[in-house]
Amino acid sequence: MSLPSLPTNFGSENFKAHAKYTAPVRRPVEPVGRYFLAHASRALRGHTWSEYEKIEAEKNVSVVSEADEDADLGDEQQSEELLSHDPRDWKTADLYAVMGISHLRYKATPDQIRRAHRKQILNHHPDKKGENNLHADGFFKIIQKAVETLQDPVKRQQYDSVDENADVAPPAPKSKYDFFEAWGPFFEAEGRFSKKQPVPSLGTIESTKAEVETFYDFFYKFDSWRTFEFLDEDVPDDSSNRDHKRYVERKNIAARKKRKTEDNKRLLDLVARAFKEDPRMKLFKEAEKKEKERLKWEREAGARAEAEAKAKKEAEEAAAKKAAEEAAANAKADAKKAKEAAKSAKKKNKRAIRGAAKDNDYFGPIAGKSKALPYLAPLCSLYKSPAKTDPLNNRAHKGITPLTFDVFNKFSEYLPSIA
Repeated sequence: MSLPSLPTNFGSENFKAHAKYTAPVRRPVEPVGRYFLAHASRALRGHTWSEYEKIEAEKNVSVVSEADEDADLGDEQQSEELLSHDPRDWKTADLYAVMGISHLRYKATPDQIRRAHRKQILNHHPDKKGENNLHADGFFKIIQKAVETLQDPVKRQQYDSVDENADVAPPAPKSKYDFFEAWGPFFEAEGRFSKKQPVPSLGTIESTKAEVETFYDFFYKFDSWRTFEFLDEDVPDDSSNRDHKRYVERKNIAARKKRKTEDNKRLLDLVARAFKEDPRMKLFKEAEKKEKERLKWEREAGARAEAEAKAKKEAEEAAAKKAAEEAAANAKADAKKAKEAAKSAKKKNKRAIRGAAKDNDYFGPIAGKSKALPYLAPLCSLYKSPAKTDPLNNRAHKGITPLTFDVFNKFSEYLPSIA
């Protein structure tokens, strides 16, 4: 960029001084910044550039490794309410949240608690927070109480016993829910208090009857280490009033027993409710019913076969009796018909005899007709009807049958005696 040329009439008289240089002053100057620190480190240790870069690379690897080591702790931030919590009332604070491991709680290992404490010290030390943060010192005291409690096995058990944030609520009564999704986490949370480990799982719908019975038997006989000392009223340390101290101790013992009894009853009631609502129990009952019916069917197989044989025999006897009765009835009917037929044939034969005598002029002169007629009827009655099987029992020769000839012969022999 070029400056514009001065006017032609611009001269030295046009130059004016608006300010002057001040007198020089000597002041101390110190080198600062990360580059100066790097230079100073190399100079003090006598390192070359390559040596210095190698050392810095190792430091970076160490920082990355440390970050990876704490990855399981997460990056949990404390709420403003927790940061401003009164350190005198530290027992009511969520100690796992104070340590930044509320997602782990009773599952946190001693090593995780140690690393979480180190991390919280670096983040919340009062010297780092400065004077403007009024709650830094109080929260730091709570951190110290939290690590003292959680690193001591006995104190940690006492705190875990009353850690309501780790409890899992059971499903609401008379509500629609998936049995295993609702009750599984509940029993897993309750199982942490068991003296006997491992705790059997709730299982699935495919679990066997033995597995289900083992699970419920375990929780019906649940042996819990849960205690309630953490909720004790603080016992005064002064020895001036020993009676009051003993009173507070007795009060604490009574309160612990009451809470323990109530907790045991609570768990037993919920176990009984889960047992009642377990869909597998209904399936087991149905299977038992079918098995009993099958065994009963097998036991009664002999009696059933005997009953079937008896019923078959009775049916056959009844059928035979009915057939015999029908045959007898048919025979009786046939006999009656035969008797009636014979009677009819007899009458017919009598009529034929009478007719034959008349048709043949009584086998003699007409003059003897009046004399022979009274004797014809008794004569006809002397003869039986011919047998049904007699092949000659038929009308032939214009109504003259062998019987007619027989009657004729008899009558011919009889006529002279009455002539």
